[in-house]
Amino acid sequence: MSTTLIEIRQAKPADAPAVAATHDDAWRSAYQGIIPGTELEKLISRRGPDWWESAIRKGSRISVLGFGDTLAGYANYGRNRARSLFYDGEIYELYLRPEFQGLGFGRRLFSSARRDLLQSGLKSLVVWALADNDPAVEFYRALGGRAVARSSERFGTRTLDKVAFAWRS
Repeated sequence: MSTTLIEIRQAKPADAPAVAATHDDAWRSAYQGIIPGTELEKLISRRGPDWWESAIRKGSRISVLGFGDTLAGYANYGRNRARSLFYDGEIYELYLRPEFQGLGFGRRLFSSARRDLLQSGLKSLVVWALADNDPAVEFYRALGGRAVARSSERFGTRTLDKVAFAWRS
């Protein structure tokens, strides 16, 4: 019988290549057919290992979920960026490699990020998801998120709707 360690911790600069690879895999899986191909490629290519290493070194709050020796996912979070929404914290990104989705790891990563924000005094939380990304929308609803706002974002020639989900403690 073997045991595999599941660990959530703050990202270190050495994690940057694995975070970049996770970002690449997760975005291709989540947004293929939603975000136009050339735009998706641009968004992914901007976030290589150097970008992630710089973000980690500058102190961005990035948690990683390790499954054994594999980085299975990450969450990037901090203060809410939308002045029009009266929530303290925001999870900017929460992504898992496709093979780790549907196993409860996203819930664990979300809970860990939320706990970290609460411990920093950020008692309410918002997360944005593309409205056409059904798995993300269902995930945040299943976690008890309440749709509180809508917006849109332009990706090349296509404008996509976004939904903000919120929680209060």
